[in-house]
Amino acid sequence: MSPPAYAPDRKEKHERRLHPVLMTAGAERDLESIYDYISKFDSPANADHVLDHLLQCIRNLGRAPERGAHPRELSTLGIREYRQVLYKPYRIIYRICNQQVHVYLIADGRRDMQSLLYRRLLG
Repeated sequence: MSPPAYAPDRKEKHERRLHPVLMTAGAERDLESIYDYISKFDSPANADHVLDHLLQCIRNLGRAPERGAHPRELSTLGIREYRQVLYKPYRIIYRICNQQVHVYLIADGRRDMQSLLYRRLLG
């Protein structure tokens, strides 16, 4: 009788699939700007709350980066290498490259995203 095949438990399967998540300097500046704006015009407590949720969304990308949709502004141009996840009204724009997740942009989706995406990703 042969020994049973090794079957990793659920936690091991989960840990093995994590992709490193890296943020560009621009994305880090975006987070700082969002935090500063909310802190100034609303409250530091709300700024902390939004920052915590945005960071959680970013961390979660390491588990399932393919879940994000392609930004429509880029898809209409035939560009499908970027993806996005939302924490409304914010959009987190990223790309999967060599098993790593690269976050390029975090912005309020109510802005002129076409121009912003062009300037930050294509320009």
